[in-house]
Amino acid sequence: MVALYFSAHWCPPCRHFTPQLASIYANFKKDHARKADWEVVFVSSDRDEESFKEYFGEMPWTALPYGKREAKAQLSKLYKVRPACMVAC
Repeated sequence: MVALYFSAHWCPPCRHFTPQLASIYANFKKDHARKADWEVVFVSSDRDEESFKEYFGEMPWTALPYGKREAKAQLSKLYKVRPACMVAC
């Protein structure tokens, strides 16, 4: 199973949720019998690569490389992703 985590450093709800998800991820990867069957991939909505790198540094999982903006756009369109801050902030 692959979980795509659409997030951005500039989004307060995302910044609040990321440490919670990181804790769940770390516990799952440490203790669960099927830990090899689950991975998270960060898909960044950051506005620049430096912000991406800083924010991704807080995450224990992998990421779609920042330079893959077309792939990010295609995934966002496919899954109808809009950053929470554009909706709720």
